[in-house]
Amino acid sequence: MSKKVLVVDDDPDVRSFVVTVLEENQYIPLIAQDGVEGLEKIEKEKPDLVILDVLMPRGSGIRLYHHLKTHDQFKALPIIMFTGIALRSFLKSQKVLDEFQGAEVPKPDIYLEKPVDPEVLAAAVRKKLG
Repeated sequence: MSKKVLVVDDDPDVRSFVVTVLEENQYIPLIAQDGVEGLEKIEKEKPDLVILDVLMPRGSGIRLYHHLKTHDQFKALPIIMFTGIALRSFLKSQKVLDEFQGAEVPKPDIYLEKPVDPEVLAAAVRKKLG
């Protein structure tokens, strides 16, 4: 059975790119336009992996990442951060630090900086899902 991958990104072009890569690699893509919709889809659809953008206008990826990493029912859900922000900047950003309230920010499973080659994205998904 194919695994479900939720793509949470506000950019329709990015969503289209990621969906195409997922479909070409026999994964079932699910789509959310922001962190609020992303959490709803996670609770309803139970994806096997989340590909998550950081900066989105409604329900940021930072807030969703925090929620997933601090609630027991979601901690094991693999996350690929897929963003234009460098990992170092992400881990030290004030929004992230505020969200985690001084606690250590868990490093994402995989962190990909946009733009990325389709083969790199597909390899990252395979690494997490097989």
